[in-house]
Amino acid sequence: MNQRASPLRGSLPTSSSGLSPQTSAKPSSMLLTAALALGLAVFSGTSLAASPNPLAGEIFGQVKNAAGIAQMGAAVYLYNRYDETVRRALSNEQGRFVFDSLAPDLYSIRVILASFVPAERRNIAVLPNTENRLDISLANVLSTVDLISSPVAAGALMTDDWKWVLRTSQATRPVLRLLPDFGTQPSESSHPLSTFSDTTGVLKISAGDGNSFTSGAQQDLGTAFALATSLAGGGRLQFDGNVGYANDSPVPGAGIRTSYTRNSAEGSNPEFVMTARQINLAPGAGTSDMAPALRTLSTSFLDRIAIASHFTLDYGFSYETVAYVRRVSIGSPFLRTTYDGGRWGRVRVGFSSGSHPSELLARDQEQNGNMEQDFVALASLPQASQSDGNLTMQRTQNAEISWEQIAGSRTYSAGAFIESVSNASFMLSAPADFVPASDLLPDLNSSSSIFNVGSYQRTGVTAAVKQALGDHAEFTVAVGRTGALLAPDGAASSAGSLDLRAGLRQGQRNWVTLRIGGTLPRTHTNISANYGWTDFQVLMPAHYFMTQDSYQDIGFNVYVRQPLPSGGMPWRMEAIAELRNLLAQGYLPLGAGAQRSVLTNAPRAVRGGLNFIF
Repeated sequence: MNQRASPLRGSLPTSSSGLSPQTSAKPSSMLLTAALALGLAVFSGTSLAASPNPLAGEIFGQVKNAAGIAQMGAAVYLYNRYDETVRRALSNEQGRFVFDSLAPDLYSIRVILASFVPAERRNIAVLPNTENRLDISLANVLSTVDLISSPVAAGALMTDDWKWVLRTSQATRPVLRLLPDFGTQPSESSHPLSTFSDTTGVLKISAGDGNSFTSGAQQDLGTAFALATSLAGGGRLQFDGNVGYANDSPVPGAGIRTSYTRNSAEGSNPEFVMTARQINLAPGAGTSDMAPALRTLSTSFLDRIAIASHFTLDYGFSYETVAYVRRVSIGSPFLRTTYDGGRWGRVRVGFSSGSHPSELLARDQEQNGNMEQDFVALASLPQASQSDGNLTMQRTQNAEISWEQIAGSRTYSAGAFIESVSNASFMLSAPADFVPASDLLPDLNSSSSIFNVGSYQRTGVTAAVKQALGDHAEFTVAVGRTGALLAPDGAASSAGSLDLRAGLRQGQRNWVTLRIGGTLPRTHTNISANYGWTDFQVLMPAHYFMTQDSYQDIGFNVYVRQPLPSGGMPWRMEAIAELRNLLAQGYLPLGAGAQRSVLTNAPRAVRGGLNFIF
């Protein structure tokens, strides 16, 4: 069996001769034979030590369109069993790609090319010394991936172990072996590239009722765009923007995000991000007719390195400045280490301080192969509020630990966290005289305001089970117990903000989230729906997990993505819809009678839009 790890491999022809028991040899010939044997052993040991892992496998394939024409420049992503990006390659002029020297494990493939629906294949079992060939057909409606494997046939005369034994023997290795053209590696260094290559983009037009300012929603009506390209095959540059109107604001707001990622041969993957926003809040509580604009500027650095054979370290730092009448800044370091225990599962430990690590969370979602995570990062506005007329920013110190194990089509996970929050910000819907105007900041997407409830500390635990339902659907059950904010005893007075903050109590509450997602077979509609149950008479702050995918949600939520026919245009279209907390649950009531108000972090929201992907 040919080994595809290198397109050209050579070795010197060798021969060995021995003496039969009936044959004697002169002392000089015996010394010469011993010297040759010693030299051969040293040479063989050196070559074996320098050779790659002989028990590795590979995945290779060819990308074509529905008419059978090879597609060059398709982005092929390789993920491990935890859906983390392992490698990335581009198809060459014959549409071919190769991922070689893969450790035996389960992998997934996702292929993306402009104007085509992405194709993916999950749970590709790579065995020692096996070749997994993929035939990929991209289409405007339904793309497919056919898998052709080459495991050891039952009853074969020679197993792969014996083949590797023969390969490592100098006497049985061939002088020269030239692999077929199909297995050539189409890496960026295999053929010259222009300065800009692999360019992709998205144009997104959306409208509707947005979420609260505190949850980092987009503008009420916005046009978002993203453009990404490779620079001479050595790095990835991406530019994102968003222009839109806030609620009842006559002046549009805008945001710009630029990121650069560099892949090094040592395994480091540094990324630099800069984001600037200007948002014109509508006149309301706490503002005059000439309300100033809220401006933010942030810079972030993050990297991922392998510190040992089974340990990976993610670390980074962000610095953000927010200006609204006054200026306030916050520095936010974060750190996360991952231990991959193989069949025993994966353990992660994380720590963050300041604002939540939105850039790290966006980077974790890059396995989806689209730019949606960058729109989310751009729309993750700082959680700001006012206290006695002074601008404040929410600060969070968070420590987490989680465990995750994949057993066949089922994934088990569990985690715990400790969280300390100061200047916590939530949306307040209340009469104008409920609290002083100097303690309110206008909300971006509603007529409500943002209120600073002060500080709180809490702990939480969670456990989840995710079951794959074939290749196109999955079902998740997540349960947990965490801290929540309870309403003050009796009717809250409007004497001042201090009384309201002091009256809020804390308690532990259970929660359950059911989630199902998948793609419909005929219409190819991608639907994700979940329902989060808890005590809806309390305010349960959202916790942004940085060590696991399972999370707690509030109420009934639906997300829909529907591919649309492009009519022969050089892009593909899809309609999107987002419906959050449709039953309006999770509102904390405050006061009574005419002074009745509610405090929440999960307002009801309905949004829709259209994506152009090219």
